[in-house]
Amino acid sequence: MKVYISVDIEGATGIVSFSQCGRPSSEHYDYGFARRMLTHDVNAAIRGARRAGATEIVVKDAHATCKNLLIDELEPDTQLISGYGSGRDGMMDGIDSSFSAAFLVGYHGMAGAMHALMDHALIGGLHQFWINGRLAGEIAVSAAVAGFYGVPTVLVTSDQIACAEAEADVPRIRTYTTKEGLGRYMGKLKHPSETRRGIEDAAFQAIQSVNTIAPLNIDGAVTMRASFRTTEEADLSAQMENVDRLDAYTLQWTRTDFMAAHRAAICIFNLSVRGRQSGT
Repeated sequence: MKVYISVDIEGATGIVSFSQCGRPSSEHYDYGFARRMLTHDVNAAIRGARRAGATEIVVKDAHATCKNLLIDELEPDTQLISGYGSGRDGMMDGIDSSFSAAFLVGYHGMAGAMHALMDHALIGGLHQFWINGRLAGEIAVSAAVAGFYGVPTVLVTSDQIACAEAEADVPRIRTYTTKEGLGRYMGKLKHPSETRRGIEDAAFQAIQSVNTIAPLNIDGAVTMRASFRTTEEADLSAQMENVDRLDAYTLQWTRTDFMAAHRAAICIFNLSVRGRQSGT
């Protein structure tokens, strides 16, 4: 059995702010700690999946520049997809129909989720995001990418708000709460000794339940809408073919299926970053 694990960082054990978990720079003083905690959580998920019968595990580092996990500290015989730039499936690069299940480890709540730690919408600068008129976050998007390949998303680890979001998006999904969000940058944290056992057990149970959890499929043509925080973040993407600018901040596009819309979204988000830098 092959298991795919997509890994973000905001929902990892012990993390409450972007100053800890952004990327290696002087602004993110505790990044080394965040990397260790993220690796700790992923290892627990790997052990649980293997205890339930997983024979091959592929991990996708999916936060920021995607070079966060400490490969020398990962469980042995684990394959890691690291780095950023050439992929087409975003946070789910490397998944295909050969996998039996997907985990989302360390994910976070969508933008505007009350009390969710570090809530945001897919990329810095994006205010809110919709799929077919429904507000969506990274959990729904990643689960839908997996679903496009026929792979069920069976486990999410995060704070209690993101776990509830996952349960609303994917019926019967297993979740494990690593901490309780009290505000965007404040939470009640579980000790790593507790989350190590908890994530491992949740992963074990998730694999055991794989046949009861259906892939998240978004059928037919898909319309996505993105509202950015500043106008220049929408400027470049608005020049793309078949992308409509609804107002100064908001873009909308429709494609024949979910994956086509998602791949357009990746291009739009990357152009938004360039637009954000246009005033420098």
